Amino acid sequence: MCGIIGIVATQDVAGALYDGLTVLQHRGQDAAGIATADGAHVHVQKGNGLVRDVFDDDAMRLLRGRVGVAHCRYPTAGSEGSDEAQPFYVNSPYGVALVHNGNLINTETLRREVFEQDRRNVNTDSDSEVLLNVFAHELDTQKALTPDAAFRAIEGVNRRARGGYAVVTTVLGLGLVAFRDPNGIRPLVLGKRSTANGDEYAVASESVAFDVLGFERLRDVAPGEGVVITARGELFTRQCAAPAEHAPCIFEYVYFARPDSMIEDISVHKARMRMGQKLGEKILRLRPEHGIDVVIPIPDTSRDAALEIANVLGVKYREGFIKNRYVGRTFIMPGQGERAKSVRRKLNPIPLEFRNRVVLLVDDSIVRGTTSKQIVQMARDAGASKVYLASAAPPVRYPNVYGIDMPSAEELVAHDRTEEEVQQILGCDWLIYQDLGDLEDAVSGPKHKVTHFDSSCFNGQYVTGIEPGYFDRIKQLRSDEAKKTRRAVS
Repeated sequence: MCGIIGIVATQDVAGALYDGLTVLQHRGQDAAGIATADGAHVHVQKGNGLVRDVFDDDAMRLLRGRVGVAHCRYPTAGSEGSDEAQPFYVNSPYGVALVHNGNLINTETLRREVFEQDRRNVNTDSDSEVLLNVFAHELDTQKALTPDAAFRAIEGVNRRARGGYAVVTTVLGLGLVAFRDPNGIRPLVLGKRSTANGDEYAVASESVAFDVLGFERLRDVAPGEGVVITARGELFTRQCAAPAEHAPCIFEYVYFARPDSMIEDISVHKARMRMGQKLGEKILRLRPEHGIDVVIPIPDTSRDAALEIANVLGVKYREGFIKNRYVGRTFIMPGQGERAKSVRRKLNPIPLEFRNRVVLLVDDSIVRGTTSKQIVQMARDAGASKVYLASAAPPVRYPNVYGIDMPSAEELVAHDRTEEEVQQILGCDWLIYQDLGDLEDAVSGPKHKVTHFDSSCFNGQYVTGIEPGYFDRIKQLRSDEAKKTRRAVS
């Protein structure tokens, strides 16, 4: 999962891109990059680390231009090291810099096509660089530099690429070109602000980036839609893919997106509140005499759900963990050992909230189980008489293939295990999961603007289909053992 943003403005955009990235930092903490176009040159600055660490005053001064894109990276399949930082750039045709959020599932097929048919070289293991070269080739075949040519190039990409992708590019001499996969798996929103010098436009992974920059959220980019914003500030849009099942990633609402974002016209904050309501009702159905003394969230993403569970159950809600803000999100840590060490560094219990109480801990989801197991033990060590654990999401039993680095199935704690077996592994007195139907109802909300989701990590149903052998390749790339081997070699 990554954060992307692109802006066309009436003045230099580097500062605005930087500010936008800082509020998208939760989507990726591994690397960051910015590319700007000044009409004659594309300027690229990128590197490993947080946004604040990658860009200093000297780097920002080099980023001239009123058109630009930016990216904060969270590594998925195979992508580790500074060479994988985005934006990626090619000088033909015209000069194109690209940022990408998502994951292609036919990367190896495309890589061969790019080399053998398009006669282009891909220099990294990143599917984003493959996607850049596919787009660049399709644009080159148009023999023109117009919005219409860009739309036809997007159509070519959509015919060739499979997976989840939201893409923003700068094209020297044209402006900003953005598009979204035909199923709308990965999010992309369009915004606008009016200035004395004219209208300015932006596209981003989440609307929260617009809030800090003063842009008005216009709408989500539609699945399969292309957006062209010329350097003069003209907006063009066109549907660039045949109709397909709209299936946004439900894990955005469970974990990744900020609660103050709107995705598909759905408030992430309200979706998480509804998750808590549904889960609280399930607890009452299963154990009317639950005996829970206090509901405690595992910060931060589970707070909305935990508060609503407490309201439904009629018990106290308390903050029981103090979080160290200077440790990254453990879900996206590069290895199991590093994740394990980070939990104790990241969270510290307040014993007064645990001592001699039946505690219901609430988390947004349980993936590998390593973090959950340690937190359950921390609650016991703090004096809890019983520790229950509630997950606002169903059991994660299958890998995510569309841009979230969920490991090979064998490393998922719920894979091929019953809920009782997972409960035993985690060491809690009672484990309760959200039902998938309740989760989907909670996210879609009372207006039901979205009726289908990519819930593949819960139900194993992949909207794009999966090629034979794909999961074996994923296991080779994503397992902690594979990552450990790659780091040892490098």
